[in-house]
Amino acid sequence: MRAFIKNYIEAEKARREEEGREAGFSLIELIVVVVILGVLVAIAIPVFGSIQATAEENATKAVAASAATQWTAQLANNEPVTPYKTGDAKITLTGQPATGAAISSVCAVATFDRATDYSASSGPAC
Repeated sequence: MRAFIKNYIEAEKARREEEGREAGFSLIELIVVVVILGVLVAIAIPVFGSIQATAEENATKAVAASAATQWTAQLANNEPVTPYKTGDAKITLTGQPATGAAISSVCAVATFDRATDYSASSGPAC
């Protein structure tokens, strides 16, 4: 009976050791995964930077167009011209016409404040 138990314990140890070797990933597999992730990150970072720059430019264009539309409508309705609120602290808006000015004199210029200032203008006088 002792021999049987001893053989059984040794067989179980051998089985566990075999399972332990195949349970994890090899070093080569881990290196391949890290390299693939590195390549994906190297591709993704410039793409996301481009998307952000495009969004900033489009936001600047939208602010200029909206301000010009608001000011033109106020002048057309003989209302006092009010400042346009951009909703973005990084966008500066200039060119507000005086109350009673001609509609053809409206030119809204929006500038996005960053390292390379991007500006967009909109309106009949631009």
